[in-house]
Amino acid sequence: MHERLHARLAPFGQEHLLAFWGELDDRARKQLVAEIDEIDLALLDRLIRGGDAQRSAAEQALRAQPPKALRLDGSGVVLSRLEAQRRGEEALRGGEVGVILVAGGQGTRLGATMPKGMLPIGPVSERTLFQVLVDQLRAVARRSGSAIPLFLMTSPATHEPTIEYFNENDRFGLPPDDLVVFCQGTMPAVDAKTGRILLAGKSDLCRGPDGHGGMLAALEKSGGLQQAVRRGLSLLFYCQVDNPLAPVCDAEVIGCHLLAESEMTTLVVEKTGPTERVGNVVEVEGRMQIIEYSDLPDEAARRTAAAGSLDLWAGNTAVHVFDVAFLRRMAEREDVLPFHRAVKKTPYVDGAGRGVEPESPNALKFERFIFDLMPHAQGALAVEVDRAEAFAPVKNASGAAADTPETAQALMVARHRWWLERAGARVEPGVAVEISPFFALDAEELAGKIAPSLVVREPTFFE
Repeated sequence: MHERLHARLAPFGQEHLLAFWGELDDRARKQLVAEIDEIDLALLDRLIRGGDAQRSAAEQALRAQPPKALRLDGSGVVLSRLEAQRRGEEALRGGEVGVILVAGGQGTRLGATMPKGMLPIGPVSERTLFQVLVDQLRAVARRSGSAIPLFLMTSPATHEPTIEYFNENDRFGLPPDDLVVFCQGTMPAVDAKTGRILLAGKSDLCRGPDGHGGMLAALEKSGGLQQAVRRGLSLLFYCQVDNPLAPVCDAEVIGCHLLAESEMTTLVVEKTGPTERVGNVVEVEGRMQIIEYSDLPDEAARRTAAAGSLDLWAGNTAVHVFDVAFLRRMAEREDVLPFHRAVKKTPYVDGAGRGVEPESPNALKFERFIFDLMPHAQGALAVEVDRAEAFAPVKNASGAAADTPETAQALMVARHRWWLERAGARVEPGVAVEISPFFALDAEELAGKIAPSLVVREPTFFE
């Protein structure tokens, strides 16, 4: 076995992974063999040498134009929002829609060790991110009268805790057949200077999740994509677990996707400024794509349109609608999603078997991003949504300037306060309110359920 592995590793300069072979028992050796055999060494070697590099994002940004978009003010793509609402409701009633929820992240940046989806976020109810989003899905399913299956992607670090959490909570009301949990893949981390794969221990490699773009391969490998086909799903609504305002299965968004005959539709918000830390949805050479804020040159970021507004105005919310047929076609192509390189701090063991905690970024990690499917989608469409209604990302720990649990909760309260006041109620200043989607999915439904004379004087969860 040692000889076989050495012969496989040596051409790529990775034979150091066997340095501790003589110290390992049979169980540890089997673990190491399994991890090495999973690696596509030729691909990894190409990534280390930069063989998968894309054209300069900065160069593309200078040629980028605003995306094909349906704007909130009615400009841009011409679509009837009322017709879109009707068409989306029709698709939901027909059982054409499923949901992909990406939940591979741990709450480490938030100071927690649990899956991020288990973070309590309800400003009054203390419902977790998982429950907030699943409640939304189930409420839409109840309104439409048709089941909406959930395809939930975890990572190796969150897989078992997530399954246990859903089981302990009876899947938050989802029928067993409507919950499919699948795990994304991983990629080895390599030393940024030498390109050698890092060891996390004497018998295991440093590995990291392969990014939200790993969803496509993982869904295909798990059989989830085939299950979607068997169930007759034509659309998959995609969102990430860290946005409690994600408009899960919003009928209007689904209808816009269908009326525009788009294969991939992306929800966007108008950026708050040229340097906001969101991906920029743009069009380059007639194809929609995303340029990360870190790759956007200042010249392009600050460029203005004739009216004085930002030219590259569209910020990515990481909410998409995919045609199932499109995902099946893309899953057949190994090269459709490029790997992106990032340098990060990664603990490892050195040649003497000693643990090392680096003080600065030391390792190359490789991830795929699902938004790189955009240029391959026919009729790709951006739909602008109201930030206050649909975008409350939870990215940073309490105390940060933005995108914290507290800022997300404040946005949740503000949205539901507006719903109540629109219905004629009054909410005392500083009072937190939260509305379950089972009580009301939108402001219009809420208006039929409360008295216009209602005054809310204490924190209230409408359920």
